[in-house]
Amino acid sequence: MIADTKTFRWGLKSLMAIFIASTSVLAGLAYAQDGAIKDPARAQYYEGFKGKRVVFVPVFMGLDLTEGWSKMMGIQAKRLGYNYEVRNANFDTSAGVQILTQLLSEKPKPDVVVIQNPDVTSYAKLEKQMEEAGIYVIQMNMKSLQSTTGFAGADATVIGEVQAEWVVKQCGPGTSRKVLILNGPTTAPWTVYMQEGYNNVLNKNPDIKVVSRQSIGNYDSSKAKSITEVTLKQHPDLCAVMGVWDIPDLATGAAVKDAGLSGKVLVSTSGGGGEVACKGLQTKAFDHYVSYDVPGQSRDVNDLIQMALQTKDQPGKLKVAHYTPLAVLTQADLATHQCWTLDSLK
Repeated sequence: MIADTKTFRWGLKSLMAIFIASTSVLAGLAYAQDGAIKDPARAQYYEGFKGKRVVFVPVFMGLDLTEGWSKMMGIQAKRLGYNYEVRNANFDTSAGVQILTQLLSEKPKPDVVVIQNPDVTSYAKLEKQMEEAGIYVIQMNMKSLQSTTGFAGADATVIGEVQAEWVVKQCGPGTSRKVLILNGPTTAPWTVYMQEGYNNVLNKNPDIKVVSRQSIGNYDSSKAKSITEVTLKQHPDLCAVMGVWDIPDLATGAAVKDAGLSGKVLVSTSGGGGEVACKGLQTKAFDHYVSYDVPGQSRDVNDLIQMALQTKDQPGKLKVAHYTPLAVLTQADLATHQCWTLDSLK
């Protein structure tokens, strides 16, 4: 009987302990539902951005691409409390080299530098040196041969493939199958990587005749127009033009229109999907447009900036490439698609 009493008392104590523990848990849950709990990561997250510095070095400001990216980078900097500035290379590669060299020697150095490369080699050595010096380098849309902490931008090779595949479909039986290719600067990322994409498709379609493959220099609209005009005189039965970028290709489309060949000679181009895209499609300067979506790219580069400012790894130890999803637009999409503007970026 005594043993039974002890067992009963021990069991009662255990039940009371379980009851008290359960009550505490339920009270905690009620508190979480009715009150507030501090996010354990939040304070450290915001504190980590204070006093940090991010610098954007574009090829040139004043373009929808660079203005769009910069606006969104500036908005994030203001929201998170770090410093943001722009050092414009102004379409001058030597000036860009000087800017990067200066940033490398500044005290204190910037924490992150976002770089739009004019070509695949000019900034590559400096990008490596910057990361060795403790600066995180993120390449924006146009990348060098040097891999760095981050890249946010379009896959130019895929853009070339998308353009070429469309042209192959349009320039089939019943057409001359003649194609003009307009490149940018010879060693620009948008030239060399895009050419790989063109070649990936055209090598499988030997019936497509590339009548000319020429550089329009530093994305020169006048050169794009004059080369197209000359080619149309030599090949009035030309089927299509594959251009490198929407701004100079407005002039490409104008040359086709002036020759009275709109709708007969097709123009495929690419760009950030802004007002130039809709203008080119509305005026029928473009028949096919591959958009790499500047608002989406801006989000991507901002994410990489946040990653770089939070990571404890040394610059360059982690290398992340964030390729932009692409969208294809034609004149048929104008009724349902709205191109972004600087005012719409918020």
